[in-house]
Amino acid sequence: MSRWGRLLAAGAGALAARYVLREVRTAPVAPALERTNFRGRTVTLAAGPALAAGAATAGALAAGSGPAGFAALVAGVGSGAVGLYDDVVGARPEQKAAKGFAGHLAALREGRVTAGLVKIVGVGVAGLGAAALLAADPRVAAHPRRRTQTGPGRVVDVLLGAGVVAGTANLLNLLDLRPGRAAKSGLLLAAPLATGPYGGIAAGAAGAAAGLLGDDLDETVMLGDSGANALGALLGVALAARTGPLGRAGALAVLAGLTAASEKVSFTQVIQRTPVLRELDALGRRRD
Repeated sequence: MSRWGRLLAAGAGALAARYVLREVRTAPVAPALERTNFRGRTVTLAAGPALAAGAATAGALAAGSGPAGFAALVAGVGSGAVGLYDDVVGARPEQKAAKGFAGHLAALREGRVTAGLVKIVGVGVAGLGAAALLAADPRVAAHPRRRTQTGPGRVVDVLLGAGVVAGTANLLNLLDLRPGRAAKSGLLLAAPLATGPYGGIAAGAAGAAAGLLGDDLDETVMLGDSGANALGALLGVALAARTGPLGRAGALAVLAGLTAASEKVSFTQVIQRTPVLRELDALGRRRD
């Protein structure tokens, strides 16, 4: 895709996200999406479905092929939908006790299916669907390391792709603990991915995130699980589309390592102790 094509995709993502945000904020369900952020300010989760819809639509239209476009839709809409379910249902008092992957598994052993577990499974299914669709794209299949793949090799490749999509969605969600953090991280990840044949997917997602970043930093909206998952999933699709099996395996190893680390280490504390990360994290955020 040309530079102008990527800019057009980014602009379309921003406009679509702003339009959906306005519609959701004025809809009858708007009061149910209000939350209190870490500083006690009232924010709305409307930015989550707005980002999911805008990013998925723009990314799909700019994907460059039918299979890749459908992969972007499945990943963005699917991850955003189950994220929204967790945002709404997971806020209930009986749901808040289960924290992290281990907490959701512990609840399942007790016979309780948490909203967080529904989200985890849903994101995984969306990632698997997106990876399977990418496998049907001739350009993805033409990668030198895929030309000699046997049946089991293709299955493993699809599973690796699913892991990359789901893992990137989860990583962005883990970072959504302060205003603008997930959106900024998404923009940084999108920069190297917004090139090549599948750059339009990342460009559309980045445009939607950029379109909502100002409101996020101003603490009037929150991406929530819906927006962070959708943004990460779409970037995961762009990453999986441009890498071979070894590249996918390497990316998945990094994502799995970061996810495991998040169970033991607070990313917020790491950011606060690292001057460069601390300044970047605070950039543009309101001070009062």
